[in-house]
Amino acid sequence: MAYAVEVKFFNSFVLKKVVTEDKDNTWPSLITATTANNTIWPVYPLSAYNGTDQDDFNWAIEESRLRGGFNNVEVGYGVKAYAVEPEPNASLRPNSLIYSGIFNSRTGVNNTNVFSVAEEITKSADPANGSIQKLYAEDTNLIIFQENKVSRALIDKDAIYTAEGGGAVTNVNTTIGTIQPYAGEYGISKNPESFAVYGFRKYFTDASRNAVMRLSMDGLEEISRYGMVDYFRDNLGMVGINGGQAIGAFDVHSKQYVLSLQAESALTTLNETLVFDEGVKGWTSYMSYIPDFMFSLKNKFYTTTADQVWQHYDQLVENGSFYGTRVPAQIKFVINAKPSLSKLFKTINYEGDSGWEVTNIVTSENDISLPILSYLEGTYDSAIPPNIGQSAISPGAVPPINYAGFMKKEGKYKAVIKNNSQSSQGEVIFGNTMSGIKGYFATITMQVDDSTSVGTPKELFAVSTEYVESSY
Repeated sequence: MAYAVEVKFFNSFVLKKVVTEDKDNTWPSLITATTANNTIWPVYPLSAYNGTDQDDFNWAIEESRLRGGFNNVEVGYGVKAYAVEPEPNASLRPNSLIYSGIFNSRTGVNNTNVFSVAEEITKSADPANGSIQKLYAEDTNLIIFQENKVSRALIDKDAIYTAEGGGAVTNVNTTIGTIQPYAGEYGISKNPESFAVYGFRKYFTDASRNAVMRLSMDGLEEISRYGMVDYFRDNLGMVGINGGQAIGAFDVHSKQYVLSLQAESALTTLNETLVFDEGVKGWTSYMSYIPDFMFSLKNKFYTTTADQVWQHYDQLVENGSFYGTRVPAQIKFVINAKPSLSKLFKTINYEGDSGWEVTNIVTSENDISLPILSYLEGTYDSAIPPNIGQSAISPGAVPPINYAGFMKKEGKYKAVIKNNSQSSQGEVIFGNTMSGIKGYFATITMQVDDSTSVGTPKELFAVSTEYVESSY
C-alpha cells in the first residue's frame, strides 16, 4: 500500500565577518594564540577595529544547518558554493511588465512568488517612449503611463486585427493583452506623484512638455492651456530639470484637481500650490499650503507635512489656517479698461463682505498708492492720526478727513486712492497730498484684514475703479 510522507526542510544561514589582515597597520595590538602543535597564530580582536578599515574584513554567508526530519544530522559550518552565474549583471527592463501566479485568499492559493517560464508572462511597451512610471487599473483595462506615452492594455482579453486594419476584442487566456496607445505624444515624464483620479478623469503632469494633462473618455487633453501656458512653461520646466516634485491629488470636497509644484535651483525655490476646476474649465486659485502628500477619503480632503495630517474644510478651524498658521486670503488682479488710454485712477470700489483691504496698487507708470484700510462698522475717533492702522470706534465721532480706508455707501465699499509715489520733475504737489495715480493699467492686491471677524469666510463679488483721462 502506497502512502505519502510530508517532508519539510528548514534552512538557516549565518552571516560571518572574517578577519583577513591589518593592511593599513592601524590596529593597535595583536593577540597570539598557540595551537595544538605549538604554532603561534595571530588573532586580531574585534574590539581593536576602529570602524574605518573595511578592507581588513571579508563577509561570508554560510549555511548553518539543513534538517530533513526528526533527529537527522546537521550540515556543519563552512562556506558552501551553490551556483556560479557566468554573467552576474542585472538586466533592467523599465518598459516591460511581468506577472506572477494568482492569489486567492478564499481558497488559500498564493502563487505570487511563482513566475512560470513555460507561459508568456511578460509584456513590453515601446522602449522609445521611456520607462513605465505608473500603472492604473480601470475596470478591465490597465492604463500604462510611460515617460513619453500613455497606453492601455487589455486585461484577460486580447484584440484581433484583420488585414484591413479593423479590430475585435475576444476573450482569451491572457492576463495582459494588446497594448493600445492613446492618441497624442504625451507622457507622465518622471513625476508619477502628480497622478490623481476622480470618476472617469485622470490628471497628471508632463514636465518634459510643460503640460498638465487630463485623460478622460474623450482621450488626452492639455488643461494647462486654459490661461496658464506661460506659468507652466516656466515652472514645470524647472521641476523637470532640477528633479523636483509635482504632487497631485483630487480634492473630493471642492471637486478640484490640486497640484503642488516643488523644486529648487541655484537661483530660486519653487513652492506653489494651485487648483483646477472642471466647472469653469480653468485654474481658479493659488493655495497657501505646501504639502508633502495629499489624498481624499470619504468626502474629506487631507494633506500631510513632515509631522502631521491636516484635514481641510474643518469647521472648527479658522478659514485660511493651515498646519496651525493663519495665512490671510489674497487676490491680485489687473484693471485694464481702454488699454491704449492713459488714465488717472481716482477711487477703488468693491462689492462683498466687510473686512477687505488693499495692500497696494501699482500702475504701469510705477505710480503707487497708500494702503487702503478695511471698513469698520460705526464711526471713528478723529483724535487718532489718519493712515496709521485702524482708527478706533467712538460713537458720535466723525471719520478723519484724510482717513485712507473704505467707506460704505449704498451697499458698496468705496475709497479714494492716495498717491504715495516719488515726485517727478515739474510736479508741485506730489505724494499723499495728491489723489489718484496715473498709468495705462493698474495692478491691485487685496486681502482680508486681521480685525474684522477673523477666521470667517469673506466674499468678494466685484471690484471697480473710477478714472479720468490723463495727459503728461
